[in-house]
This record gives sequence, C-alpha cells and structure tokens, in this order.
Amino acid sequence: MELLDHGLVAVGGRSVPAPKKYPDELRARAVRLYRESDPKPVIRRLAEQLNVHHEALRNWIRQAEADAGERSDRPSSDLAEENRRLLKENTELRRANEILKAASAYFASELDPTRRRS
Repeated sequence: MELLDHGLVAVGGRSVPAPKKYPDELRARAVRLYRESDPKPVIRRLAEQLNVHHEALRNWIRQAEADAGERSDRPSSDLAEENRRLLKENTELRRANEILKAASAYFASELDPTRRRS
C-alpha cells in the first residue's frame, strides 16, 4: 500500500480512499460540540477530551465551516468530491484517447503500408 496525494492510497495498482482513522460519527459529534459551544472551547483541549488529534479536529471544523459557506479558503466537501470525480474521469478519457490514437495509427499503417506517418 502506497500513500498518494489527496488522501488516496495505491492498492494493487488502483487508487482507493485511505482508511479513516476516526469514525464519521465522532467527527460529526466533535464538530457539533465545537460549533454549539458558547464560548468556543480551545480546540486542543476539546481534542484531548475526545481523544483525537487537535489538527484533525481543527481540519474537521474548518471543513464544516467551508461546507456551511462560512469560509472561502477551502472548497466545500461537495466541490472537492466533484473535483475528484472529474479528475478521475479526465484521467480515464486521456487514457482512452491514447488508445484511440494508437489504434488509429495502427489501422492507418495497415490500410496504406507504403505511406509512413510520424
């Protein structure tokens, strides 16, 4: 298993999402606790109470704020997911294009073997 960019790992030649260290329920609960508290707790202290890494909690909070439209310095989860989907689709289309180019060159040379293309 090889770690790739964007939270992906390579397994058997394929890119798959990296396993999550913390369950989604814990993430949602941690963010809710922070957002509903008044005054806001110190992130490091709340993270210690929840037994999570403080930077993980900080990132979850930032992402929740982006998803709620409260931040513009990072994409929302929906936009990030769409970008991942489009990146994957783009990669597949480029691969298909290369295959079609190779097939086209092959068949062109078979139809007219005296004419060489470069």
